[in-house]
Amino acid sequence: MKPWVERLNKISILIQALAVCVGYYLIETISRHSFGKAWTYMTTRPLVFLYNAGLIFTTTLIVYLVRRRVFVRTLLAIFWMTLGIINGVLLAQRVTPFTGPDLHLITDAFKIAKRYLPVPGMILAGIAFVLVIIGLVVLFLKGPRYQGPMKYKYNIPLVLAGVLIFAGTTKLALEKRVLSNYFGNIAFAYEDYGYPYCLATTIFNTGISCPQDYSQEEMDRILSTESDLEETQTDSRPNIIFLQLESFFDPTEVNFLEFSEDPIPNFRKLMEKYSSGYFKVPSVGAGTANTEFETITGMSLRYFGPGEYPYKSILKETTCESAPYVLKDLGYSTHAIHNNEANFYGRRTIFPNLGFDSFTSEEYMPEEDDKNALGWVKDEVLTNHILDCLQTTEGPDYVYTISVQGHGAYPDEELLEDPAIKVSGAESEEENNKWEYYVNQVHEMDQFVGQLIDALEENGEDTVLVMYGDHLPTMGLEVEDLNNRYLFQTEYVMWDNIGLEKEDEDVASYQMAAVVLDRLGIHEGNIFRYHQARRNTRNYQVDLETLQYDILYGEQYVYGGESPYKSTDMRMGMHDTEFTEVRADASVEGSYYIIGDYFTPSTEIQINGEWVDTNYLDTKTLLITGQNLTDYDRICVVQRSNSSTRRALTRTNNRLYYAVKSENPGILNFDSEDS
Repeated sequence: MKPWVERLNKISILIQALAVCVGYYLIETISRHSFGKAWTYMTTRPLVFLYNAGLIFTTTLIVYLVRRRVFVRTLLAIFWMTLGIINGVLLAQRVTPFTGPDLHLITDAFKIAKRYLPVPGMILAGIAFVLVIIGLVVLFLKGPRYQGPMKYKYNIPLVLAGVLIFAGTTKLALEKRVLSNYFGNIAFAYEDYGYPYCLATTIFNTGISCPQDYSQEEMDRILSTESDLEETQTDSRPNIIFLQLESFFDPTEVNFLEFSEDPIPNFRKLMEKYSSGYFKVPSVGAGTANTEFETITGMSLRYFGPGEYPYKSILKETTCESAPYVLKDLGYSTHAIHNNEANFYGRRTIFPNLGFDSFTSEEYMPEEDDKNALGWVKDEVLTNHILDCLQTTEGPDYVYTISVQGHGAYPDEELLEDPAIKVSGAESEEENNKWEYYVNQVHEMDQFVGQLIDALEENGEDTVLVMYGDHLPTMGLEVEDLNNRYLFQTEYVMWDNIGLEKEDEDVASYQMAAVVLDRLGIHEGNIFRYHQARRNTRNYQVDLETLQYDILYGEQYVYGGESPYKSTDMRMGMHDTEFTEVRADASVEGSYYIIGDYFTPSTEIQINGEWVDTNYLDTKTLLITGQNLTDYDRICVVQRSNSSTRRALTRTNNRLYYAVKSENPGILNFDSEDS
């Protein structure tokens, strides 16, 4: 061994530590899209920076157990840098960073890459991947190997000591509040606590830990505290509608902004007349699905892993007691509505595990092309679909509606030519443009609220409507920027046409369903009964954690050992797509009109299993061109997902077609035989 190589080997651990720090700085640069922001993070939060570098360094200690140290170091460097690149690419396209639950998307890596990278980027990524693989193979076969003696009696304890020291450092950092194990906003958490720590936390720290005193006896004790509740009333069953408004809150709470007029006059008027207050939510700036989870199930996110989305974890595996399940037992039909794609947050697969009978996503909305400047479907389209739920089914309805119009990221350039609300007061023109765009979206959402109330009053059915914002907008707000001095809350109002008494109070999102049901004399469901009986009592939170654990992760003692809730056979949309006829366009050869009903811009045609170009004309008519239908072609009408996968959501039966000579040769009849 050459002398200089021997000297380097003696200080290799120091060189490795320095290289890790440099590499980690590059990872944060990629994630933050800025050398400057990475530098600010490193210099203002040096302990957090060193901790994350230490995490990466600990993984590199494995090199001291092998001879191909250069190969392993290179492999680890590529691994960590690839994670940084993935996070950087995703953050350039969406609000949330790369998390543990996203790992299951690796099987769809190619489809996802097509969504986030243009074709040239895909080609370059493919070339880079091939070159890296070739380089690794060559390095493994031809690369240098450590020539000195393998001192396992020193190196193994070294690796173990590194792991133990890092574990102790983690515990100390959490105790001293250098790190946190609660993420109110996962994007902000990644900025504050570093990518490696946050990613590792979202992978390994999930679910609810088993309470120390968990047992059948403990569950019996908790349930016994609900014994004073009255029996559920059976004389009245009004419709119950939850309207979750994307990033909606009262902008006048921001103390540095000024407005040309009140942005939310309808919501404010409703708050003055009906039960209202602050609505405590589990996240800031993002996390719609978590506010949604809390309001549907009555469960609190505080007991789950930091930044965890139950939609991406436990609910993919099991059903969960919820308002839909509880109300179905009382004769309610249960519906979900969302003017965004069905697969967003995995709702299409999750909602059956929450007890929904139907789910109307944007793919089932004829109005889905009615979008704002950022491409989000406007909330005003939701009114017709809410009414459709009420009018299509017999008996009372539970309708959970999720809006999307107010979604970020908000543009820093001026997009609105003549905004209804003029906004001023932000620290820069770019920030003011963001606020003006956002406030005008909120104003339109407020107009939608007024229109919805008018429609429900005209409909005449007994109804309770709960409206609230899911979280504050992604604007980087600080506590001192708000008049109410709290980031984790929006506002709610409980409108009704059945004469409920006005009762103003602040309510957490996981308590709201229980509050509404209590006002209606409904005392069903373990979670909701618990909130109704134990809210604001001693050990309320401690027992709630135990109850949630039992239902989702434990022995399910509250159900006698087995949950009674089975996944529903949820239908997509309120109406089946109908396909009745094909008419040839006599003026254009190869063009055909597809006649039916309940078509939308997401409706497409397959002929003999192949997609064909489809033009949406109206809810009853589609147009296909460049085709030459022949006898026994199989034609299928499909509602296709608007997500990157473009998979079929629902489809009609394949039909076998044949031309029929008649007085009107432009009409093609079809056999009703399925393929």
